[in-house]
Amino acid sequence: MSISMYQASVPQFVRMLENLDAILVKAQEHALARKIEPSVLLSARLFPDMFPFLKQVQIACDHAKGAVARLAGIEVPKYADVEQTFDALRARVAKTRAFVQSIAAGQLDGAEEREISLSIGGHDLSFQGLPYLLGFAWPNFYFHLVTAYDILRHNGVVIGKQDYIGSP
Repeated sequence: MSISMYQASVPQFVRMLENLDAILVKAQEHALARKIEPSVLLSARLFPDMFPFLKQVQIACDHAKGAVARLAGIEVPKYADVEQTFDALRARVAKTRAFVQSIAAGQLDGAEEREISLSIGGHDLSFQGLPYLLGFAWPNFYFHLVTAYDILRHNGVVIGKQDYIGSP
């Protein structure tokens, strides 16, 4: 049995973005219940040289939309990094999820061998579709997603593994 590029990407990104949205709700409720200024959580980091929570969420969204767009051979939507509230972050996650869901299975047919080129931090990278998804897009998406989760846990937000993984 084989798995399609669509099955290996779109439903997985959607599920994890839904989980991220639920985590954002819990973080916002935590701040409200404990009378913590939301900006404290939004700017929290695990270590001084790491991106803050807000940026981790933005980058996770960027990897989700970038992956499916590149695999579909279409322009990657550009989002300005202007979010400063939980509601604004939730809107970004929702916009990302809607874009990912707009990609049809037929758009990803044959993407396993599609040439993917991108530039990050002044470095030009080239991949074929399948190695890009499995070896670059997924690891980066999950890294920033779990880092956002870890920042919230470190700051006392009551979330657990099930919140991260979601329901099967």
